[in-house]
Order: sequence, then C-alpha cells, then structure tokens
Amino acid sequence: MSEAIDVSTTPNAVKASKGFFGHPRGLAILFFTEMWERFSYYGMRGLLILYLTQHFLFSDQRSALMYGAYTALVYVMTIIGGSLADRYLGQRKAVTFGAILLVLGHFGMAFEGEGSREILTYQGSEYQVTLDGRGGEANQVIISDTGTSKISFNEGATEMIIDNPAAVGLPVTISTSDYTTRIEQEQLYVNILYLSLALIIAGVGYLKANISTIVGALYGYDDPRRDSGFTIFYMGINLGSFLSSITCGILGIVYGWAWGFGLAGVGMLLGLLVFLWGQKYLDGAAEPPNPEKLKQSVLGPINVELGCYLVGLVIIAVSMLMVMNAHIIPDWFVGMLGVAVFLGLCAYAATKLKGDERSRMFAAIYFVLAQIPFWALFEQAGSSLNLFTDRLVDKEIFGWVVPAPVFQALNAGYIFLFAPLFAWMWVALAKRKMEPSTPVKFAGGVFLVGLGFLALVAGMKISGAAGMTAVGFIFLIYWVHTMGELMLSPVGLSAVTKMAPARVVGLAMGSWFLYSGLSNYLAGVIARGTGAETIGGQLTNVAAAKATYAEVYTNVAYVAMGIAVVMLLISPLIKKLMRLDTIAEKNAHPDTRGLASPAE
Repeated sequence: MSEAIDVSTTPNAVKASKGFFGHPRGLAILFFTEMWERFSYYGMRGLLILYLTQHFLFSDQRSALMYGAYTALVYVMTIIGGSLADRYLGQRKAVTFGAILLVLGHFGMAFEGEGSREILTYQGSEYQVTLDGRGGEANQVIISDTGTSKISFNEGATEMIIDNPAAVGLPVTISTSDYTTRIEQEQLYVNILYLSLALIIAGVGYLKANISTIVGALYGYDDPRRDSGFTIFYMGINLGSFLSSITCGILGIVYGWAWGFGLAGVGMLLGLLVFLWGQKYLDGAAEPPNPEKLKQSVLGPINVELGCYLVGLVIIAVSMLMVMNAHIIPDWFVGMLGVAVFLGLCAYAATKLKGDERSRMFAAIYFVLAQIPFWALFEQAGSSLNLFTDRLVDKEIFGWVVPAPVFQALNAGYIFLFAPLFAWMWVALAKRKMEPSTPVKFAGGVFLVGLGFLALVAGMKISGAAGMTAVGFIFLIYWVHTMGELMLSPVGLSAVTKMAPARVVGLAMGSWFLYSGLSNYLAGVIARGTGAETIGGQLTNVAAAKATYAEVYTNVAYVAMGIAVVMLLISPLIKKLMRLDTIAEKNAHPDTRGLASPAE
C-alpha cells in the first residue's frame, strides 16, 4: 500500500498511559480513525477509474490523467495541511477539519445522476449506446425508438454486429466507418464529481500526515513501544484497505455506484465520530502549539484559525481546477517542478550543511528520488491495472465472477501475511551480519515492481491475442509488487528522516510527500499510454487493447529493472553517504544523542 507514515518524534512527545495492548489508549482511537479513513479512500479509489470510464464515459486516456492528478494532489496537499498544523492549528483541529471535508467528499461521490450518454449517428438517425450493467461483464447495448439490442465487434473492430437488428431497425452489421459517436454529459453531476474529488484531496491533506504525527506524539523519545505502536497503526491502514476493496468493490459493481461510494462515505463518517469521541484519550498531544496565536486577527474578522480553514477552501478550488483540466496540463511542467525541487534540495545541502550532515542529506535526497520509479509502476493498481483486470482477465473463481476492484484487496492481504515474515527475516539476517543495506533494499523493490509486470505480460501471451488472461496472473503481480513494497516502503521514510538533520526533517518529509505525488502523476501518464478505444465504456478491439498493454507494461518493466540495476551498482556509494558509523557512535553516547535524527 502506497503509504508514507510520519515516524519522526515531535518535541512535545508525551508518555501516555497504557491501555491498548500495552500502548497508550490514544493509539486505539488513531488506529480506528485511520482504519476508517483508509477504508473510505481505498474503497472509493478502487471504483474511481471504472466510474470515470463507464458512468461518465471519459476516454481511457483522460480518465488515467484525472486519476493520476487526483492521487498526486492527495500527497502534495499533505505538505500544506501538515505545515498549518505544526505552526498554528495543532493536529487535533487539523484532523477534525480534514475528516469533515472527507465525509462531504465521499458522500458527494454518491451523487451520480443518470450518467453520460453516448449517441451513435447512422444514416441521419441517432441511437444511444450504453451498458446493461457495471464492470467488465456488462454488455454493450444499442437503444432505438423501437427497442434494444446487444452489440459486439468483429475481430479488428471494423464492423459493429447487431444481435437483434429487427428490434432496433438496423442491419446485422455496420461498418465502423459509417457511423459517428458523441458524448453527452450531465454537467451538474460532472461538476459534483470534480468538487467531491477536490474535497477528498483537501481532507486527506489536513488529515493524513497529521494523524501519524499524533501517533509519534504519544510516545517519548526513548519509549521502546514506539516502533511497535507504528506497526499496529500501519496494520489499521491495511485493514481498512482490505475491507473496503472487497465491500465497496462488490457493492459498487453489483448493486450500483452510489452504493459503493456511499459505503465509503459511511466509513469516513465512522472515522470522524471515533476521533471526536476519543480526543480525550490523546492526552493533549495534538493541541495547537500556541492557542492564543489562533485568536489573532489576520484580516478584519478573519483570525489565524479561520484563515487556516480558508486555506482549505483554496486547496479545494485549486484541486478542482487541476483535476478538471488534467488532460491539458503539460507533462513537462510537472517534470520541471520535480527538477526544480531537486536542485533546491541539492543547493541547500551544499550551501547550508557541512560534514556528515551534508553527506547524510544527500543520501536523504537520493531516497526521496529513488521512490519515483517504484510508485509510478506500483500505482497502476488503481488505474490501468484495474481496467485491465476488469476488461481482459477471466475473473471467475469457483463459479463467481469477482468484481475487478476486489482484487485490490490482495495487496493488503499479502502485507498481513508477509510483513511479519520480512520483519523476522531482516532481524535474522542482521544477527548473521547479512542484512542488505537500505540502498540495496530500495534497488530490490524497484526491480520487483518491474518483474511483476513482466510476469503479467507472460500471462497475456499465454492466453493468446484475444483471449482472457488467467486470473492467477493477477494474484501473481500483486504478490510480486507487495514483496517489492515490503523492501522499499517500510524503510523509505524512516531512512529519509534518519538521514536529514533534525532541524530540516520537516523539509525532508515534505519532499518525500511531494515526490510521492509526482510519482502518482507519472503513474497517470503511464496509464494514459495503455488507453484503448471504447464504446459505451467497453472495448471495441480486445486484441489491440492487449497488444497495447503488453507493449507499455514490457517497456516500463525493463526501464524499472534497468534503473534497479544502476541503483544496485551505486548502493555502496549511497551507503557511504549515509554515514551509519557516526549515527551509531552518537546513539552509543547519551550526551550526543540529541544531535542525531530522532527518527529511528
């Protein structure tokens, strides 16, 4: 699961009483709040790309870019929400505000309207093309004034075949060159879609980084329960994802979009209620740093606290515009943003830091950048891989055709099974002085995400040019990708916060979130390349679509694996930059321990 958790210790860390499996009682509140928030987020995410292509009839290409912009902004806006909480609001107020925005956004997704209409014009007459259901098993249907008929396309998609031509007053076959189509959308509901996504982006921005910060604030600097507490919290994330992928996925595809999105909204509402009820158990760890500052006037009746909330409205407006216009945002603009931030980080390290601090900061910059190829491919799960599973995989298991979004539960399920094994394995290898270094683990994670796509492409080839890919290959790619995630994600942010000097940990964390966002945008660009021709939201040419997927997935797999090899070759240099020997020396001397990064 693409999750970044703030593992730094805040200065006001407290030692709370035990009450939740030997941990502070506040951890239980945060566990269930985050579980329900992730339930809502991943439940909605699993349905989103199918909703865009089938209900609103956006093209595959535009849907992929909208999805990429949305997931990118979710990460980027956490920088703003986290900064406002640290300086003014405090985490409790920020999380509460974010949760309210999320409830509004998720329930907004349930307002679907009648859906967009695809109008086919043939010999001066107009017909509507639609689907008789949701998901990959839905059939394309043409509707005329006299009746309805299923339609299909011949190999090569040169002709439309009418199943019951008499019912609709059309010939048995129509050349695809003899008709035109256009999309008519209900603009009100399209705008509600954009607004709902923007509300979710802003809500996650205020909640995501801050709730994990509260977890850190429940423990003192040297509290031995700290790592275990974050492990329990991380399990809440994956539990929410696992449950929502199954429940929201089934409801949304089988019973209706509004049911799936509505359940996601109910989950977020439960998370908000849990947090409001349990604030008394946070022991003051999430309060504003200066309550009096919040009352100071900024502009007339607008005080600092209200100003922080109004920033949320600005985030909503900007996010709505960016998602709405994702298809016209040039890729080079996003790339230049990434380059500019990289140069700024390097300039800071070169001019403001010296000695070991400079060296470790450069190592932190490396890890911030090294995540990009991994998440750009891993995050195909919610976009192109979700569409591929829906349209081109034989999803029947024990006689039941499983809705495509349900397969996204595999990632969380595999984490439940294999995370303890990895934790044991690293400890066992460390005792034998055989544990791979963090740079080597990163290289392994990137290699595996590429390897997963090669495994899926092999499954495509086995099934033939136009056959459905065996569902076992979907289980396989998610397993390989999860193994890669376990090599990269748990150590990634921890490594960044260890390497960055204590006074700029916030800058390093902000950079991690920013490049996570850019990775998600790049994921949308990759997914755009897999776009196929559709009518009524379904494929017209299965063989051509499979060929496109195979080509794109093969190319990105080889690029990722090539990058991984380079990362492996330079891993000794990165390990040297990390200056692990000096960190160990400082940790061994209590009088100098405060000079080291508190995130360990």
